[in-house]
Amino acid sequence: MSVALERQHAGGVQPATSEVVYSEDARDVGWVARNIPCQHACPASTDVPAYIRAIAEGRHGDAYEINREANVLPGVLGRICSRPCEAACRHGWPGNGESVGICNLKRSAADLKQAGHRITERLYGPTGKRVAIVGAGPAGVAAAHDLSMLGHEVSLFERESQPGGMLRYGIPDFRLPRDILQVELRNALRLGVLLYLDHAVGKGSGRPLADLLRDYDAVLLAAGCMAPLPLPLQGEWKGRDPADVCPDVEHGLPFLMALHRGDTKTVRRRVAVVGAGFTALDCARVAARLGAQEVIIHIRTAEEYIPVTKEEIFEAKREGIRIRGLRTPVGIELDAGGRLTGVRFVQNRLGGWREGGRRVAIPIAGSEFVEPCDTLLIAIGQKTVNDFLDVAVELDRWQNVRIGADGMTSVPGLFAAGDYVTGPATVIEAIARGRESATKLDAWLMGRPRRKRVVKIVPVAQPLRERQFDFIARQEMPTAALAERNQSRTLEVELGLGAAGSAAEARRCYLCNLRYQIDVDRCIYCRACMDVAPRACIKLVSGVDVAADGSTETLREAKEWNQVGAIWIDNNECIRCGACFKACPVQCISITRNEFAEVDL
Repeated sequence: MSVALERQHAGGVQPATSEVVYSEDARDVGWVARNIPCQHACPASTDVPAYIRAIAEGRHGDAYEINREANVLPGVLGRICSRPCEAACRHGWPGNGESVGICNLKRSAADLKQAGHRITERLYGPTGKRVAIVGAGPAGVAAAHDLSMLGHEVSLFERESQPGGMLRYGIPDFRLPRDILQVELRNALRLGVLLYLDHAVGKGSGRPLADLLRDYDAVLLAAGCMAPLPLPLQGEWKGRDPADVCPDVEHGLPFLMALHRGDTKTVRRRVAVVGAGFTALDCARVAARLGAQEVIIHIRTAEEYIPVTKEEIFEAKREGIRIRGLRTPVGIELDAGGRLTGVRFVQNRLGGWREGGRRVAIPIAGSEFVEPCDTLLIAIGQKTVNDFLDVAVELDRWQNVRIGADGMTSVPGLFAAGDYVTGPATVIEAIARGRESATKLDAWLMGRPRRKRVVKIVPVAQPLRERQFDFIARQEMPTAALAERNQSRTLEVELGLGAAGSAAEARRCYLCNLRYQIDVDRCIYCRACMDVAPRACIKLVSGVDVAADGSTETLREAKEWNQVGAIWIDNNECIRCGACFKACPVQCISITRNEFAEVDL
């Protein structure tokens, strides 16, 4: 008999009961990690099915709180998240249709909660410990929130005049309205965090890092990844940065940061943007709003490999921005007065696959050509800067700060998190790393971990979704009229799904946190469940092999009745429609909601 069947006969599977169970069994932990692909793909491990179910029931405030437990800034991320959850969504698997609009629903929870909604926190008593955090970007804010919630006195130092980091200075208003950002930041820092703005730390400032290490019990570096990468040009431009030579050439991130600090920025008539990330698209869309008559994004590979959401690409194209692929810049062309007239490219062909799922661009010999333009914005990435450090810290080969498994650098009491450690990443990754660092820093300060993650198993009396929900079309995001967009840099393009659209989209979710199980000791093998199943989700098996850590579940399907050990629900195929539950004549099928929860130690 297989491991899984032995466990059931031995009573290892939780029976149908009215009691909530908290489990540390590796197989339960593995089940949640394996069978909720959206949550597994989310760097912050957001309980996606739980908050979507709350929206379907009209409980938008509860949905907001479920989000906030994991990602701190739901109203922000509901607008600008990179959406790794949607790429993993089971509803988007082959044959299942389009993935659920998870990110749009996150925004709906924030937009549709009641005006008087009260945020709830699980607060710890004061510890008497003092923590300094350098950098008020997503990682620093997330860490400050968690550490203050854990009872520590937190001071947050930011060199800019406002908190938010890339959220405020790198992302345009038309994607992230500043009033939304301001409210979310205030909510995250409201638990007594002391915020010091216009307050640089390190060399050349009035606050050396060494002083923070002396005055505080721990220091966390979350300074981000803000230095732009130069173009790797060739020929006479090799090793030179054209932005230092020509006034018509700028790096994309400093261009956006200056604009969002309030500086006046201009572009000329024909704008070329080099880069394939969110910053490149933001630069292009801003340039269009600044009056450019032609904006073209130039990328090394092909459009299908651009690591941004398809919605961003679609909206950029609607705004008249063009994307041209398979080209690498090798030089720039200037007129006699030193003004830009064009960019020299080499044509590429696609090669094999790089790590991370992107393609290799192979230059074609003798294929150089010039693309006319009079403004060039370079947005090919960023790197960390460590020249402000006044203490010796061990770095890795990419010049990022090296941290151990405990989140600490080579300097005792000095931690680091976010892009400052990993290099440029997404906002949701930065928030996740900030929260993870806060947990490790808290354990170091207190001499032990104070929280642990377990699986919360909640009995469910009836199916929570209907088969007909599978046929609801994905609700598309309403957007502002094209004629109005370029009239304002602050007009938000995406308008929100609204209550009706949100409810419809939420019903599409398969609720993968619901676990349907057949009690093999009560099953009479009538096959009624198999007869009503809309797909091959219930199977005759001779055994089920589950890895010790619950990470895999292999069904050994039986071909003959004398080989059958059980009728088993294949969770990979189950769409949680409840047809089997309703058809079972002996009520041997149970439903539980399984989700990660943090409990005190």
